[in-house]
Amino acid sequence: MHPVKILVVEDEKKIASFVRKGLEAQGFVVDVAHDGDAGLTLATTRPYDVAILDIMLPGRDGLSVLRTLRERKQPLPVILLTARGELNERLEGLNLGADDYLTKPFHIEELVARLHAVTRRATGQSQSILAVADLTMNLLTREVSRAGQPIELTTREFSLLEHLLRSPGRVLTRVEITERVWEYHFDPGTNLVDVYIQRLRKKVDGEFAEKLIETVRGVGYRIRANPKSE
Repeated sequence: MHPVKILVVEDEKKIASFVRKGLEAQGFVVDVAHDGDAGLTLATTRPYDVAILDIMLPGRDGLSVLRTLRERKQPLPVILLTARGELNERLEGLNLGADDYLTKPFHIEELVARLHAVTRRATGQSQSILAVADLTMNLLTREVSRAGQPIELTTREFSLLEHLLRSPGRVLTRVEITERVWEYHFDPGTNLVDVYIQRLRKKVDGEFAEKLIETVRGVGYRIRANPKSE
């Protein structure tokens, strides 16, 4: 199996270097461009499996690069990097044909998980289903079930569970959860995350012997990657 080749288009050199080193440590082959024109040239002249494209770029911005790729019928999967709170840009990017997006700041483990998901989709494997043990989430129909039993979630509960399922086994801190699910800075005086986790636990774990949502004391929460019956 050939190594996965990634194009990173990011003008902030510290971020680009951080991403390159993190991905190369995971076995990816990485090329970097620091502006939209250079990124577009590489994307259209060299073979890549995925492009990681910052929206805010000097000259030709990320959305312009994405629009040009799709107008030229380039099937290259694209993950957009966006600033926190820029909902309109994210929606525009998805409408233009982006495959996923990641909000800055992010952990390299989350980016790696998104890359694996996007490459699975590109090779014909299902990206619309997230699953751990007997818990299944359909991102297209927004249906969630456990052992075949449907689970009704609010929009915020769905988003919280999605973030946990995208990185099974990895602990998400309360700060990360607040910034990703609610998209604002964490207030250390609030117990909002804990309240929603408890709601989610009642619906997802309920009377099941196998508890999937785990508290890591003093750190945060995670979905257990290899759950065992308790």
